[in-house]
Amino acid sequence: MEIGVHTPPLADESLEGALSYLSDLGVGAIEPGVGGHPGEDHLPRAASLDDSSAQQEIKDRLEEHDMRISALATHNNPLHPDDERAQTADTELREAIQLANQLEVGVVTCFSGLPAGGPNDEVPNWITAPWPPEHADALEYQWEQAVDYWADLESYADDHDVDIAIEMHPNMLIYEPHGMARLREETGDRIGANFDPSHLYWQGITITDAIRYLGERGAIHHFHAKDTKIYESQAREKGVLDTTAYDDEPNRSWLFRSVGYGHGESHWKDIVSTLRMVDYDGALSIEHEDSLTSSREGLEKAIDLLERAIFETEPGAAYWAE
Repeated sequence: MEIGVHTPPLADESLEGALSYLSDLGVGAIEPGVGGHPGEDHLPRAASLDDSSAQQEIKDRLEEHDMRISALATHNNPLHPDDERAQTADTELREAIQLANQLEVGVVTCFSGLPAGGPNDEVPNWITAPWPPEHADALEYQWEQAVDYWADLESYADDHDVDIAIEMHPNMLIYEPHGMARLREETGDRIGANFDPSHLYWQGITITDAIRYLGERGAIHHFHAKDTKIYESQAREKGVLDTTAYDDEPNRSWLFRSVGYGHGESHWKDIVSTLRMVDYDGALSIEHEDSLTSSREGLEKAIDLLERAIFETEPGAAYWAE
């Protein structure tokens, strides 16, 4: 395994500056944005696509710092009921897949997207309960839209030898492991998870159980190292479906935290061990969104903890069992 970093928190740095900074900290992989919500500060998609000279420059810089790209990130909503917005997100995804293939990167990270609740609706609709009955009907409609889209994109990704890693996220159709497994089953093996525990924590999901569930199905294509802290005094009053602004920290029932500030070191060692049990041996890509610390301090503290948690070598033979 290796420590990686999703690079948007370093948007004030050039690619060279970000690589130099992260390499000095012992990071072995980056996950740059190439569109959508992560932006494309470190790897402009259009400027790099089909440009062998630009791509070689990227490869040279990575090699100089003994670094690789674990995934290209473009998080948006390709199922949006606004055709223009959906088309933009679809273009970003397909071009990210093309670019990943050209850069010999095996994964693109993204969201599942979220359709409207019916063909005449104008905004996405996150369904969280099957009643009243129109909500169940809306969910059925959404799944029809999603399977149709992602089956086609899975085939496109397969043609380019790239895996699609979907982050389970609220306000998206796929926000928990059973939905993730269903989408994979109904579309194809190129579809899997960018396993980010941060949103699973506040839903009450046990992370190691979820890793086993998806890992046993071969459905973990990438991993985000991101923590969450639940503040029980707030959660007891209003639950965890919290629409309070992220920067109103004292009044939220949960917050994104740097690795180790939501759950301790032993927990993260359990996560790493469970990932190994299901044969995941890729990057743990740190996604920093902790509003209680600066980007650099949060990244550095997360790296420090993960360095003690990850396994850097292959497991040895169980000689004691012979």
